[in-house]
Order: sequence, then structure tokens, then C-alpha cells
Amino acid sequence: MISTAIHRLITATATLFCVYVVTFLMVIVIPGNPFASSERNMPPEVVRALEARYQMDDNLQYFGQFLAGAIRFDFGPSFQYKDWTCTQIIAQTLPVSITLGLSAILIAVLVGIPIGVYSAVRRDGWFDLTTLGFALLGVSLPTFVAGSLLITAFAIHLHLFPVGGWGTLPHLPLPALALALPFTAYIARLTRIGMLDALGSDFVRTAVAKGLPRSAVVWRHVFKHAFLSVLSYLGPAAAQAMTGSFVVEKVFSVPGIGRHFVDSALNLDRGLIMSTVLVYAAILILFNMIVDALYTVVDPRTAEAAP
Repeated sequence: MISTAIHRLITATATLFCVYVVTFLMVIVIPGNPFASSERNMPPEVVRALEARYQMDDNLQYFGQFLAGAIRFDFGPSFQYKDWTCTQIIAQTLPVSITLGLSAILIAVLVGIPIGVYSAVRRDGWFDLTTLGFALLGVSLPTFVAGSLLITAFAIHLHLFPVGGWGTLPHLPLPALALALPFTAYIARLTRIGMLDALGSDFVRTAVAKGLPRSAVVWRHVFKHAFLSVLSYLGPAAAQAMTGSFVVEKVFSVPGIGRHFVDSALNLDRGLIMSTVLVYAAILILFNMIVDALYTVVDPRTAEAAP
């Protein structure tokens, strides 16, 4: 167990370093300059002085300086937000995105799994065909369309929730639901496929032959097998929901980290680009490690096969 944990920690560290190197190489080849592209028309001498101050005139030095700061969780100043450091921006916006993303994943799991189980048990029935249609719609419908429909229905016409904003509990349900729709549809489809695959297995026929109740067979044996594919999906899905919710945050005016992924690239904000990418990569790796640990709980055989 200890050797496995050490191996995964080393792998995670190496992966983060590779992500940093690739991101840095992409950043330095982006044309333009964050100082020269600002609203003020700075003289070339001032631009060169600012580049020298932040080591942007020496890419190798900037590479080492940012890496040393990232190890200390100090990502340096933001070129676009003059009074903020990248660490302060992430510390202020990341909790908002985490709250929104985890709420969306919780909705997706609580709704998608029961739908997938019941659809598989009642295969080719009216519920199964209806949920397949809604699953296809949930995967295909853009989140900004889903968000606009939710605002129109529940905020404008029914006056049940605020149109947008953040800070109170009523602000959470609509953006969380809009963000959860594609994840719910995908989890429902994964659960249904896994259930159908397990329902035709020999161990299910053996359990039925022994006289076990249908509910016990479905939830104790079949669902445990089907849940493995859902569990594999939850790691990257949770990371994507927490950091890739830019469209939902934009529609509902949620001050999360998602918009900084786009704004940092548009503003050529080197520090913010690399810090947000590293945070996203770290969250993705963390959730995949959590999923690996949960895998050994759900299916102990995977612990024996782990390196």
C-alpha cells in the first residue's frame, strides 16, 4: 500500500512537471506582449524595462523563477489585474467553482444512477426509451442554452430563484443544474450499459437460481459491477465540472475560476495562464487518485493488480 502511494505520488509530480513544461512552451510562443497590448500606449523602453523586471526577457530565468514560486504556491503577479497576484485570484475564485462543480456532480450522481439502473431493469420499456431520448438531449444541448432555459422558466416566469449572481443558497441550484445536465446524461448511460452487461452474466443467473430477491440481485451484485465504469468517469468529470464551467459561470454571473482560463489567454497574462492550468491539472490528478483509492474499496481485486 505504501509503495503504491509513493509510486502514484511520484507519477503525479512528474505529470504536473510535464504539464508545466508544455504550458510554458505554448505560452512563450504566443505572439504579443501583455504590457504592449494594454490600453495605455507604452513607449518601447518602458515595455523592455517591465519585461526585464518580471524576467520575461529571459525565458529560461522566467521558467525557473515561476517553477520555484509554484512549488511554494506563489504564482507571482498578474499582469492584467494590477493589484492582485495569481495566487490571490485563484484563492478567491476556486472555492466558488469547487462549490458549483461538486454540487453539479452530486446532482448528476443522485439523478443519473437511479435512472440508469431503472432503465436497464425495464429495458426497452417506455421509461427506458424516454430516458434515452433525454440522455441524448442532455449530452447534445449546449450549457448556455440549458442555462438560458432554466433562467427563463424558474427565474423570470416562476420567480423561484435569482437570475444570476453568487453569495446565497438560492443562487446555487440553477447554475448547478445547468452544469449537471450533461454529466447526468452521461452517468445514466454508463450505468445503463454497465447494468445491461452485468444482468446477462453467469453470477446473476446463479444468484437468481438460489432464490435471492430481485432487488438484492440488482443492487447488491449487478449495481456493484456496473458502478465501476461510473466511478472511473467521476474523477475527470469532477475536475472538469469544477474548473471548466466557464459558460455556466458567464450565463449566471458566477465569479468562478472558469472565466480566468479564457481571460488569461486573451490578455496574454502569462502567470495566470500557467497557474490556472497547473491548478486544473492538480485537481484532475487528485480526483483520479481518489477514484483509484475508491476502486480498491468497491473492487478489492484492483488492489492486487496495482503496481
